[in-house]
Amino acid sequence: MLFNLRILLNNATLRNGHNSMVRNFGCGQPLRTQVQLKGRDLLTLKNFTGEEIKYMLWLSADLKYRIKQKGEYLPLLQGKSLGMIFEKRSTRTRMSTETGFALLGGHPCFLTTQDIHLGVNESLTDTARVLSSMTDAVLARVYKQSDLDILAKEASIPIVNGLSDLYHPIQILADYLTLQEHYGSLKGLTLSWIGDGNNILHSIMMSAAKFGMHLQAATPKGYEPEPSIVKLAEQYAQENGTKLLMTNDPLEAARGGNVLITDTWISMGQEEEKKKRLQAFQGYQVTMKTAKVAAPDWTFLHCLPRKPEEVNDEVFYSPRSLVFPEAENRKWTIMAVMVSLLTDYSPTLQKPKF
Repeated sequence: MLFNLRILLNNATLRNGHNSMVRNFGCGQPLRTQVQLKGRDLLTLKNFTGEEIKYMLWLSADLKYRIKQKGEYLPLLQGKSLGMIFEKRSTRTRMSTETGFALLGGHPCFLTTQDIHLGVNESLTDTARVLSSMTDAVLARVYKQSDLDILAKEASIPIVNGLSDLYHPIQILADYLTLQEHYGSLKGLTLSWIGDGNNILHSIMMSAAKFGMHLQAATPKGYEPEPSIVKLAEQYAQENGTKLLMTNDPLEAARGGNVLITDTWISMGQEEEKKKRLQAFQGYQVTMKTAKVAAPDWTFLHCLPRKPEEVNDEVFYSPRSLVFPEAENRKWTIMAVMVSLLTDYSPTLQKPKF
């Protein structure tokens, strides 16, 4: 379906001075895709090709345009239910999933550790089989990636990783949608990670090269990403002709970067390490000094919640910061994930030039 450019321009809005979604998303070819994700699990972006990840971003843009800009009602998940297992609390993951699934006509059911003792009072195998008989998909925010692997093995419905110790794929989809909206294309961008070698960085490493993006990551000594993930990321970089730099120097990672990215230094479950971590991460705060060595068009991302020691107010609240569009895009991307895993819907918006 081709869209009238005038209508697009009239309906598009500028957020925080950033480029409009229409300018950057209405410029691709109106092609249908052969990508089929229905029935799949989303445990890590390692398991998805570049075209499959691009499809989810395309679908995210499509839903955002049709629902937010045009005001359409799309009950694509009517009659479907979602089990939401949360071992870890979350503002954005819970709100984006609950409101997004409901907006598409489905019924989300929220389960905390007070409601379901995952692998404690009931085995993971039994939980997976019970939920498979009552829901159409499960999003699980857990401590251990191995728990997700067992759930996926034993369930007959799609299992989605809402966060684990190793990966946070749904966050990275929101990050990429935000950058696509701002820059108009992802290919050729240099991502500069400054912080912990954690699940967010792991997910970037499993996907950035598939878009033709370069990655420069600085982590303190002793807080580097998993060696096996680094090895695979090096393979992806070689296959896609991109650059991968791993360093302990924040300014080296920031140099020439289009996107400065950081995250919390102390994740849930690491509170006892706070004093040690704060000492280890001295010099890793993102400031305007960091930005001075970045590319002229630099922007900033943080998945939230944010602490001042990670990034100062001057950067966090600057016009270059995309953190709040990034947070909103958690909703549109998780909606796209659910639609792609549970339905045969195809985007009608023109395919972006990634």
